[in-house]
Amino acid sequence: MEALTSIVGAINGIVWGPLMLVLILGVGFFLMAGLKFMPILKLGTGFRLLFKGRETQGEGQISPFNALMTSLSATIGTGNIAGVATAVYLGGPGALFWMWMTALVGMATKYAEAVLAVKYREQDELGNFVGGPMYYIKNGLGAKWAWLGGAFALFGAIAAFGIGNGVQANGVASVLEANFDVNPSVTGVILMVLTAAVILGGITRIGAVAGKLVPFMAVSYILAGLLVLAINIDGIGNALNLVFTHAFTPSAAEGGFAGAAVWMAIRFGVARGVFSNEAGLGSAPIAHAAASTAGPVNQGLIAMLGTFIDTIIVCTITGLAIIASGAWTSGESGAALTSLAFETSLPGIGGALIAVALSIFAFTTILGWSFYGEKCVGFFFGPKALMPYRVMWIVMIYFGATADLGFIWLLADTLNAMMAIPNLIALALLSPVVFKLTREFFASGGATEGPGTQTK
Repeated sequence: MEALTSIVGAINGIVWGPLMLVLILGVGFFLMAGLKFMPILKLGTGFRLLFKGRETQGEGQISPFNALMTSLSATIGTGNIAGVATAVYLGGPGALFWMWMTALVGMATKYAEAVLAVKYREQDELGNFVGGPMYYIKNGLGAKWAWLGGAFALFGAIAAFGIGNGVQANGVASVLEANFDVNPSVTGVILMVLTAAVILGGITRIGAVAGKLVPFMAVSYILAGLLVLAINIDGIGNALNLVFTHAFTPSAAEGGFAGAAVWMAIRFGVARGVFSNEAGLGSAPIAHAAASTAGPVNQGLIAMLGTFIDTIIVCTITGLAIIASGAWTSGESGAALTSLAFETSLPGIGGALIAVALSIFAFTTILGWSFYGEKCVGFFFGPKALMPYRVMWIVMIYFGATADLGFIWLLADTLNAMMAIPNLIALALLSPVVFKLTREFFASGGATEGPGTQTK
């Protein structure tokens, strides 16, 4: 087992290493340049479409709004609480700056993913809309690239059980046991029941629950974070100075912080940013493919908001709370560091608030990733495999909540990164399609889009 762990660890170091980070940023910047910075310039348009997107607008199973909420249910999670804290702990305050840069180019990546997902989606035997990297690779690049789509689906189906199931359930069980003395077995059973009540109803029920729970949890966490920042308002100016200064100069050792080189700020800022918003990994377009949208570009404009909300808003609040409160020099890391920042500012309730937030975030991630995983399996075996997959997903939650997941986490993290490789290749090769659809959409004032873009 040690040998296998060592091998997987070596692979993990490669797939999450400098080349992968350059590839993710490189493809994102290429798409942003090709789109002439449209995702940033049309951010307001995206939000207007989002608020109009609560109703169905074309063929699909869930509203454009609920498609984004399903995507956010999987992305707003432990990365926003533990991931940001880990980035600051390892890379210093400057890591937050590089998370912002990752998000800005990631908006173009997420936009392109959703455009292609709707453009090349299919309907399965039951009439459900299915899409994502495996489908836009198959339908957009042709038969000679089909193996690449299969590789993405394989990595996604396996990685989902780790990154979207076991690791999340384990995180909930650990935080509830530490803060409220809840037995992990009890947590596992409760999570199984709650998850079953949602995912057995398919994407329609997942979307409906996400459409209500995600806005509530995101707004609640943002308000709590803003309260922490208000309490530490005198430290915000210095916090921002540290962020911009240490993005380009080394961070000196201070208190329990060991110091960090500029490369560490870049590496951990980019890696944790990608982990949080998933731009380039290819997971979010699986949800957006099910949207009853007016067309590919419409959904792309809504989809890119996911990266903005996740990283520019939620992660920024977490990062500034950690730095402004001074907790970043404590020597704590992960969720414990964020918990310390909130508890220092809100004594008696801050730590409990983070525990509850982490639990809800992780639960919605379980819901979102269940849909991603089942569509990856459905790519190989069709709709008949969906219900057995859902049952297996529910059972694995208990295992995740009660077991030691050291190796499972490492394997899932590795496969999660490997999902990005076929997706980024496809985005680069299909970029002319994205650019063409975008030009036509804005040249006609949005009049060229229609529900007939999907492959039947």
